[in-house]
Amino acid sequence: MTPGGGSGPMKDCEYSQISTHSSSSPMESPHKKKKSVPKRKWEVFPGRNKFFCNGRIMMARQTGVFYLTLVLILVTSGLFFAFDCPYLSEKITPAIPAIGGILFFFVMGTLLRTSFSDPGVLPRATPDEAADLERQIGNTEDIANGCSSGGYRPPPRTKEVIINGQTVKLKYCFTCKIFRPPRASHCSLCDNCVERFDHHCPWVGNCVGKRNYRFFYMFILSLSFLTVFIFAFVITHVILRSQQTGFLNALKDSPASVLEAVVCFFSVWSIVGLSGFHTYLISSNQTTNEDIKGSWSNKRGKENYNPYSYGNIFTNCCAALCGPLSPSLIDRRGFIQPDTPQLAGPSNGITMYGATQSQSNMCDQDQCIQSTKFVLQAAATPLLQSEPSITSEELPLPGKTSLSGPCATLTLGQPTPPSSMPNLTSDSGLTDIIPLKEEHEGHQFLTPEEAPSPPGMLPSGSPMAHSRTMHVLSLASQDSLHEDSVRGLVKLSSV
Repeated sequence: MTPGGGSGPMKDCEYSQISTHSSSSPMESPHKKKKSVPKRKWEVFPGRNKFFCNGRIMMARQTGVFYLTLVLILVTSGLFFAFDCPYLSEKITPAIPAIGGILFFFVMGTLLRTSFSDPGVLPRATPDEAADLERQIGNTEDIANGCSSGGYRPPPRTKEVIINGQTVKLKYCFTCKIFRPPRASHCSLCDNCVERFDHHCPWVGNCVGKRNYRFFYMFILSLSFLTVFIFAFVITHVILRSQQTGFLNALKDSPASVLEAVVCFFSVWSIVGLSGFHTYLISSNQTTNEDIKGSWSNKRGKENYNPYSYGNIFTNCCAALCGPLSPSLIDRRGFIQPDTPQLAGPSNGITMYGATQSQSNMCDQDQCIQSTKFVLQAAATPLLQSEPSITSEELPLPGKTSLSGPCATLTLGQPTPPSSMPNLTSDSGLTDIIPLKEEHEGHQFLTPEEAPSPPGMLPSGSPMAHSRTMHVLSLASQDSLHEDSVRGLVKLSSV
């Protein structure tokens, strides 16, 4: 029962705050929150990429040229199968549309595999990993320079490693906060560090790197064969028709063949040339990025020889095209694990009371301080009753209420909620909360004058005893003790 006759709702508030042995946890909210569905990593991916099919398809954001590539291949091949293949299969052999179909499906498969796959994106460092890396670099520099200053300095741009006797520099990426491995580079269009970066190809709508380079090479090589195949048989079709009806009539009978021939003629040179260039890169085990920068020389005897080359064309081609395919490092379809806070167990009732209040937001800091003061007052009651110097009579002062009555009649129990009790710093508040001796009828309490003094003690009314009582129980010392205790308990409850 709360002092002063607290209301019913206030009692409910008391039990929800104080009771730690109830069946329901006090930290549980009455309104349960809906369980949030965890997000996948591709939904918060930091790079400039687009994802489809729940993260299974990964492309660059600039995909306009990729759609142009699809249109050119589909339209040219469709016209060839619709207008040229029926005549050629009848006049020459049915194998022509069959070979053309195989090349077409191979081209489309390798194109989509190159465009929709992860090129070898390196995951960015977490904030903790980046801070730890910069701290390690700073400590290394301090040891090298012989100083121990803790000031921040940006990490160095490069590190050096030795690969097959050749010194290779590892550059630090300030965007991804990592030292890029050998042959890796940061793509400015996709904003990702790509392992064994070759180049960013807008025609396929993706970067070309370690994980999709072989499919890119197969795409341009098969597209070269398909372009030459279509161009050659379109010319054959026009020549056969011109022998029967004349050249102009042949063009009028098959206008689609003219369009196919024009498209193939202007594209075959670039496609065949690109295929030859990448065949050279594969045979020497280089990337487009390394070849443009002139990083390595093909001659083994020079100082800047290529440390990645096996020294054999066949071995280099097998390593690039037939080697094992490394797994993706970004795990784009994985779930993001939410951070669950670790709650420490309470060491006593008062700590649990403060923790319950702070977690359920049921009272503010001032109410916590008032409630804690009341707990300390209640805890100090046995000391006030048992200590001889404390139960001594205090001289009555005009206009001041004596504290001997309330302290003697105070009973231990559960502290009342902060909202149901006034400020305890004033003496009038104590007299309102704690009933005086005259109000408790049917109970006998001894006043300090009636209580017998222990042997060897001075009488309670003597001046020396009163001076000791005033020295021990001065209000200033009690207030300072309460304030120090309150500060300590508030710190514990806020942890």
